[in-house]
Amino acid sequence: MSSEQLATEEVVGAPAPQPTPKAGRGLSSKWFTIFGAVILFNIAAFIVFPPFPKDGGPGDACPYPACFIHGTLEFPAPHVVLSLTDATQSTGLVTWYPSISSTILTMWIVMALVLAASILMARPRKMVPGRFQNLFEFFYEGLGNFGLGIAGPTARPYIPIFAAYFLLILFSNWIGLVPPVGRIDELRAPTSDVNITLGLALVAFVMFEAEGFRKLGFRGYAGKFFPFYEFKNGISAGIIAVFVGLVELMLEFVKPVTLSMRLFGNIYGGEVALGVLTALTIAFVPVGLLGLEVMLNAIQALIFSILTLMFIVLAIESHDHEEGHVAEEALEAYHGIDPAPQPAH
Repeated sequence: MSSEQLATEEVVGAPAPQPTPKAGRGLSSKWFTIFGAVILFNIAAFIVFPPFPKDGGPGDACPYPACFIHGTLEFPAPHVVLSLTDATQSTGLVTWYPSISSTILTMWIVMALVLAASILMARPRKMVPGRFQNLFEFFYEGLGNFGLGIAGPTARPYIPIFAAYFLLILFSNWIGLVPPVGRIDELRAPTSDVNITLGLALVAFVMFEAEGFRKLGFRGYAGKFFPFYEFKNGISAGIIAVFVGLVELMLEFVKPVTLSMRLFGNIYGGEVALGVLTALTIAFVPVGLLGLEVMLNAIQALIFSILTLMFIVLAIESHDHEEGHVAEEALEAYHGIDPAPQPAH
């Protein structure tokens, strides 16, 4: 074999050259731009709205660091912007003081902005959507598909309620991260006030209870909590079924408490942590925490709205298919016996 043939075979049998991997780009320049903009924004907010003693006024000396922390934090009781009466009534647990607080004023601003933006983006509906209409439809369809994927097709009529709750709570959470909200007494994140979150939860509570009575009727909906029909299967079966129904009735009144306290605790706790770090470091460290708060605030808005949607679906769900079997399943579970499969209807 000639030397030319050997060289040809070596070239043919040689593995193909591998492309040289490109070096990773790391963080792009746009992220550094965002971080720098946030830092400059925090510094500007610190200069324009510096912390001051709670018992003093703007411009008073504020010793570092204790006064910076107390001057930045907002305590649970909201600031009163406009008092509607001079009389305050208290029952020990609840204090009645008709007024317009900083959280109510800020929530009105959020409601006006969200409503105006939604109308402007959705009003000029065209067969060939523009940029803003396309964005609005994409956002709404994404929320709708997410809600239907969790709650099922029964939730379709209530998707607008789910989307409205999500948008309102989302921007009520996010507005607390933007100065001057939280830096001046007249503006404060609405969801950092337990009165606002409890009001949102009570509206949701009335909504899914009303839907339950409207869809199932008084007898059908009350039968979920007072299943007296189980006494036809025996006294023991009836007692167990009524006991389970009473437990469900008590849990029904716990729903608005869990909805409101979960939202209030997460938003207020996040603002306290962000306020302390901002007071101590002015700008640099809170950048990462600010990004985390943006994500967590969105998650809390999604949790509140999706739970409201699920509670409505559960309220309108009929228990007719379970009549005659609630107590039997409870007794069989108590004795360790698997309940017998029920015939399909």
